[in-house]
Amino acid sequence: MEITKEIQKLMLERMWTIRTFEEKVMEVHEAGEFVGAAHPYIGEEAVAVGVCLALKDTDYIAGNHRSHGHPLAKGGSIKKAMAEIYGRVDGYCNGKGGSMHLADFSVGILGESGIVASSVPVATGAGLASKIGKKDFVSVVFFGDGASNQGACHESMNLASIWKLPVIFVCENNQFAITTSYQNSVAVDNVSDRAQAYNMPGILVDGQNVEAMYEATTEAVKRARNGEGPTLIEGLTYRFEEHSLGLGRVRRGEYRTEEEINKWRDRDPILIHSKKLIDRGILSEEECKEIESNSYSETDEAVEFARNSSFPEPSDLYEDMWANPIPKP
Repeated sequence: MEITKEIQKLMLERMWTIRTFEEKVMEVHEAGEFVGAAHPYIGEEAVAVGVCLALKDTDYIAGNHRSHGHPLAKGGSIKKAMAEIYGRVDGYCNGKGGSMHLADFSVGILGESGIVASSVPVATGAGLASKIGKKDFVSVVFFGDGASNQGACHESMNLASIWKLPVIFVCENNQFAITTSYQNSVAVDNVSDRAQAYNMPGILVDGQNVEAMYEATTEAVKRARNGEGPTLIEGLTYRFEEHSLGLGRVRRGEYRTEEEINKWRDRDPILIHSKKLIDRGILSEEECKEIESNSYSETDEAVEFARNSSFPEPSDLYEDMWANPIPKP
């Protein structure tokens, strides 16, 4: 599959946007500028970007607890995302959702959830709505290797296949469900092997290769739009940082080695893609560095935007609770 130069460049830009965003989130959390949990996506950027760039603006995505990267990959606002993490009114959910609940229907972001696998039936329902309403949109859900063992995940894949729904199930296999290796919790070699039980294609992809993720998703989207039903894509990836900020961090030496982490850092998806673009003559080394620099500047602006936004008023507590507010008498 030939990928245009514009898309190849955009892949690098969006991966850098996610990387610098996540680094800044870790920095300001450490400084105590916001409280609560936050789950860094560093190391997994190629999965979200490769998938989302294969979608239309009118397609929908749903995410999980480690989900800052998904809306940013879909073209969401970095300023709104940062403001939401800060709990400010200019955030995606007016400061009421926080790190694990970024939603913006205008760009196809259904939202995320901290409840493991709970977004899988949501995305499946969106696929059902597309089919019943004779719409053209495709629904994508991101979930981890730990979520792949949840009943909601299996039930959703089963129904999606029975009804031939336009849903793409994307398992971000980052090797560990907190500290439990997927090799100790998944009975088959790969999560994607489970697809055969639901009569859908199961595709194992190098999750550090953004172009491979894009190509696999493009084929899955084509099947979905043609009425051929769902696909399960497993992106084999790795999180470079710890499971979460702010929840009593588990130290890496307790369940994985520095040698293992460094081995995966050598396969940094941003470095891999940058080298390809330079080798192909699409971008120079200086242009790649400029994209990196611009991303850091953009992230700094997002932090200032968040800091300058106000907190929700106590009187706003019961606002936004209903999709269609009941009119006051």
